[in-house]
Amino acid sequence: MAKTISHWVNNEVFAGTSGASAPVTNPATGVVTGQVALASVADAQAVIDAAAAAFPAWRDTSLAKRTQVLFRFRELLNERKGELAEIITAEHGKVVSDALGEVARGQEVVEFACGIPHLLKGGFTENASTKIDVYSVRQPLGPVAIISPFNFPAMVPMWFFPVAIAAGNTVVLKPSEKDPSASLWLAALWKEAGLPEGVFNVLQGDKTAVDELLTNPKIKSVSFVGSTPIAQYVYSTGTAAGKRVQALGGAKNHAVILPDADLDLAADAMVNAGFGSAGERCMAISACVAVGPIADDLVAKIRERTTGLKIGDGTKDSDMGPLVTKAHRDKVAGYIDAGEAAGAKVVVDGRQVQADGGQDGFWLGPTLLDNVTPDMTVYTDEIFGPVLSVVRVDTYDQALELINSNPYGNGTAIFTNDGGAARRFQNEVEVGMVGINVPIPVPMAYYSFGGWKASLFGDSHAHGMDGVQFFTRQKAITQRWLDPSHGGINLGFPENN
Repeated sequence: MAKTISHWVNNEVFAGTSGASAPVTNPATGVVTGQVALASVADAQAVIDAAAAAFPAWRDTSLAKRTQVLFRFRELLNERKGELAEIITAEHGKVVSDALGEVARGQEVVEFACGIPHLLKGGFTENASTKIDVYSVRQPLGPVAIISPFNFPAMVPMWFFPVAIAAGNTVVLKPSEKDPSASLWLAALWKEAGLPEGVFNVLQGDKTAVDELLTNPKIKSVSFVGSTPIAQYVYSTGTAAGKRVQALGGAKNHAVILPDADLDLAADAMVNAGFGSAGERCMAISACVAVGPIADDLVAKIRERTTGLKIGDGTKDSDMGPLVTKAHRDKVAGYIDAGEAAGAKVVVDGRQVQADGGQDGFWLGPTLLDNVTPDMTVYTDEIFGPVLSVVRVDTYDQALELINSNPYGNGTAIFTNDGGAARRFQNEVEVGMVGINVPIPVPMAYYSFGGWKASLFGDSHAHGMDGVQFFTRQKAITQRWLDPSHGGINLGFPENN
């Protein structure tokens, strides 16, 4: 029997009143495993109101107590991360080892947020003027919204909510309706960690829920990750309503392979970065730019590695699982059809893959296309599937121009043994995150994640100090005290509470 996946408000399940729902499917079998609630405007307002009501008390909770909750959440997540990984696999389709990696990368942000007392320290100037001191503080915004995509149902929300909560905000998370159960598991973990009612809430739904989060005046900021057209909509709608918005959009990530590169290392990296999580990563390498005479050897090495990958149910001994929905699987296959029709050579064809899983699963194997040109849709569009396109160029300058002329600027990489070439590339490439012999340059949590150009709308990147600044406002205070005060006598050892 299909389970019901509801909202989460005030540390308990909230069924809502809309009566509308959408199916949740296991991508490896095609079987509907749940029905997720789709919020009405009234449902969304009820969740937002709970976050608004909880904000004053959480804002005034000491940093010491907030940090204790963060640490407890970290410990519980470490103990039970396997449970969360299995939930992700069942609804998204990625293999369990990949799901565990997702949780681990999200946990890094939790650990970063555990240092919030240091991160929120302000400045202080004594006697800036005669007997006048000036200092600054950072204060939380209020209720904040997170709109999360399907491809990372745990990691992407954890880019935002640990920092937001640690800084004193309350949160409304709107997960993807394709894989919503991870959000409820995280909510229950927060409750067990001691987070007060209303501080972390989950609003299930579709565009109705999103639009209410973007326009409701009680929501003070919106964090979004998804495709560029929707990111543009989120940014324009949210900012028009007076909110802070950080909207991370789409990508077309290139890896440049120079003639002096270690081709075995590069081929391994292209397979890992192109086909991990079935290519459903905003940081996946989808365009391999082979420079000079190495292209034939490089394509042969990638082909050799790709044909040995095991495709199947993510709970089994597989390298890659299915795509998230049948519609998405068919859309990606359509791009392969179009690339072949336009003249690209299909070196490895994933359209007829024999997978170790249900016959009705949403299977599409790794696909390698050679002789792709920049006018083909398989190159111009973000495919978000296991399709790696090889583009051949003669020189480094042509490779650089190819990347810099692309409308996206999320991630890129270069493979070379020439330090000078690498240094030049990191300086000249117009992309927000750069890898040097690293195919997926996702920064550590104490740095910030985000691209350039059409890959980011707004000024703030995710997590790191950008995240702390996004979820707080700075206030400067100028003070003068004419008389000293006396606090009385207490010989006990002072404690933080």
